Amino acid sequence: MQTLSLWEHTLTFFPQFLGALRERTPADSTVAVIGASDGKFVLPLTAAGYRVVAIERDPFALHGGPVSLPGDSEAHAPGLIDRLTSEKLHDRVQVIEEDFLTTEIPEGHCDAVWTSCSWHYSANHRSPLADFVGRMQSLVRKRGLFGAEFMMPVEARHQFIEHYTSPEELAGHFGAGWNVQLTLRTGPFTEQPHIGQPYDHTHRMGLLIAARTAT
Repeated sequence: MQTLSLWEHTLTFFPQFLGALRERTPADSTVAVIGASDGKFVLPLTAAGYRVVAIERDPFALHGGPVSLPGDSEAHAPGLIDRLTSEKLHDRVQVIEEDFLTTEIPEGHCDAVWTSCSWHYSANHRSPLADFVGRMQSLVRKRGLFGAEFMMPVEARHQFIEHYTSPEELAGHFGAGWNVQLTLRTGPFTEQPHIGQPYDHTHRMGLLIAARTAT
């Protein structure tokens, strides 16, 4: 990619999801990215040949604008739409600028769905985690793939917020009709400053990949 995401260097389990996706789906399949941000995952999926439904309600993530970077420097950040245009990938991406929980997308519309550290944001705490997970599951057609990486509890306050979850707790949302394929977790790790976090900070992350069965 000639353009870089603001989140380019943050840790991710996305390579594991992409590997599972390549094993189960042809390259022209449709993948929904929930919380598409500025395209950290949308662009690689599109460049790999997938068609992408990018769902994001943050105008800055979609359209870009001035941003304060760590170290007190200022820059103009391109949004998802500008990055897709610059990379000549816009014709393979449907951008939906709406709230994921209320937007109208047909059930079983996608071959796979992916989200990265999206549901732990306070704006999503107004709805139970089950609503978010269930909505994602509903988009996946038979034999399709569900992938999510998520923040695990680090601070004491996180223990009281269900959106900071674990692979075991999240797997409880996958009953009949689903097979959990892979779960991973990190220990606590220090991440360098990035947008919204001007100092070194500690995270724990988990991953769950599940496949919808044919029945």
